[in-house]
Amino acid sequence: MSTLAEIEAAAAALPPEEKQELILFLATRLRQSGVKLPSPRKFSREQIASWIAEDEAEMQRFRKGA
Repeated sequence: MSTLAEIEAAAAALPPEEKQELILFLATRLRQSGVKLPSPRKFSREQIASWIAEDEAEMQRFRKGA
């Protein structure tokens, strides 16, 4: 495998457990090479509450069969 497309195709075919191992492997290599990982995203309480309310409303619709 020599191209990113080939690597992506191979990674897509992995079972979930091996995909997780691959992510951890890549994260470790990035840290070792000094690459800074992105900062965690920050969300306001209002944004999170909005997502929860939206999710709850969609669950209600799902349960009603709508």
